[in-house]
Amino acid sequence: MSNVGKLIVISGPSGTGKGTILRELLERTGATFSVSVTTRRRRPGEREGEAFYFVDRDTFAEMVRRGEMLEWAEVFGEMYGTPAGPVRKAIQDGKTVILEIDVQGGLQVAKQMPGATFVLILPPSEEELARRLCGRGTEDQESRKRRLEKAAEEIDTAIRSGVYNHRVVNDDLEKAVRKVVRIVNEESGNE
Repeated sequence: MSNVGKLIVISGPSGTGKGTILRELLERTGATFSVSVTTRRRRPGEREGEAFYFVDRDTFAEMVRRGEMLEWAEVFGEMYGTPAGPVRKAIQDGKTVILEIDVQGGLQVAKQMPGATFVLILPPSEEELARRLCGRGTEDQESRKRRLEKAAEEIDTAIRSGVYNHRVVNDDLEKAVRKVVRIVNEESGNE
């Protein structure tokens, strides 16, 4: 591994399998996951500092004001962001750092850290994405419709931006995981 690490940004609409791919990626590559900050309420089973640090809106706003966020956004009424300090420190220490963030966040990161690698996870089709969102059983029809509209917009924005230099269609989970692992290893100088 080189002296300086690498930042890998993984984005994609809800329902594309990012979370599953991410878990496998971390296990297979030894990369470090960047923990985000959010204002949303903690869900059952979530632990502080694993996927998120949970803060109130005032604390979040203060972090933004002080320039402590690599990226941040409001999503469905809640604030989400990536603290810059831990990411920069891990990269400086030679680690590969993975961010799982939305496309808007990815575009913010691209401005601050243009040397990062950007991977867009895509569904095989809009119909399959709709099926996956329905299969979760966690949302009503209006919510699914809103997520599908947001997904189409997010994919279009990512592609038009030219920032996402890798695209992986998750039509076969193991194949998609292997492809993302290969991208991370190549970009990190581990292959």
